[in-house]
Amino acid sequence: MDLAFLHPLYEHPGPWASVYVDTSRHTQSAPHERSLTARALSRELAGQGADEPTCHAVRTAVEELAHSPEPHGRALFARAGEVVLDPPLATPPPGGSSARWAPLPHTAPLLELATEDPVSVVAYIDRKGAEFELRGALGSREASAAAGKHWPSPRRSTADWSVRHFQLRVENTWEHNAAEIADALAVCQEETCADLVVLVGEERERRAVRARLPRRLLDRVAEAPHGAGSRLLDEDIERIRAEHVHRRAAEELERFLAARVPDEEGRTGAVEGVPAVVEAAREHRIDELLIHLGAPETNREVWIGEDPDQVAVSRTDVKALGGRATWPVRADDALLRSVVETGAEAVSVTAISQAEGPRGGVGALLRWA
Repeated sequence: MDLAFLHPLYEHPGPWASVYVDTSRHTQSAPHERSLTARALSRELAGQGADEPTCHAVRTAVEELAHSPEPHGRALFARAGEVVLDPPLATPPPGGSSARWAPLPHTAPLLELATEDPVSVVAYIDRKGAEFELRGALGSREASAAAGKHWPSPRRSTADWSVRHFQLRVENTWEHNAAEIADALAVCQEETCADLVVLVGEERERRAVRARLPRRLLDRVAEAPHGAGSRLLDEDIERIRAEHVHRRAAEELERFLAARVPDEEGRTGAVEGVPAVVEAAREHRIDELLIHLGAPETNREVWIGEDPDQVAVSRTDVKALGGRATWPVRADDALLRSVVETGAEAVSVTAISQAEGPRGGVGALLRWA
């Protein structure tokens, strides 16, 4: 996951209010319930020591969601009486709405709740061309369309040569159309940077287009078994998107497991456990952070200073790094701050068996051994 959108959170000192709001209930009583939630979250922050202006800003922001059509939820990060960032969530927060007041913004849940939202180009293919739709967890919009040659109408004849002639004409025209659609689809994917390409249509048409797509797209392509008129199509697309997220996490975990095996000179391309990963973060060596949310070491206490480089497992070590002010924080939040500031990425491997993941639930692929 690219975490660049979190940069504004690390341009200002804390403490921070981190609020996750569940807006997945859409009933007549939802506005009233969200108003109650706004007051409850504000009280919870105040009980944790948050200042009144920040509590007020959070309460106002949550109340403004009372009539929001948000399908899943929203995260709110606030300080000094201002909501600095409010990304939408791709899935409702487990356990409902929550609030936390801490020296760093509690961004770790976003790896599960906001990040894994692969953008998909859905191609609705027929024999005349195709329409493309750009779809994410928060909705969809029309992307573009590809028009093929006009499809010939069959003659009403029982003669063998007539039937065969029609089939050949159909085949020849469809060969052209499939190539046109594949070219347009490849351009659409490149322009939108879509993670997935989903083909919808008759099986023969899907396969013809797929066979003509560039090789670079082959591992991004999936076919929906149900057509455009089926009520099951949305379920197909969501399943395909979820499988993509799981597959990517599995691939990154596989890379990690291979990289932690020492080479002939005893060097490894990965580290695991909070102390080793914190050291790598301090040296700007993390290429990708792997976190198993809820694992034993993700909420382990580490110490930070004002700068992202000032992170260590003990307060004394942070002082030695030049930190004048120091704070105890969660390990996952401290590591995510370092990842954002150094342009690295992060991925949740929570959906994969913990026994296969990094020790303690925290690991990193390194930029150099």
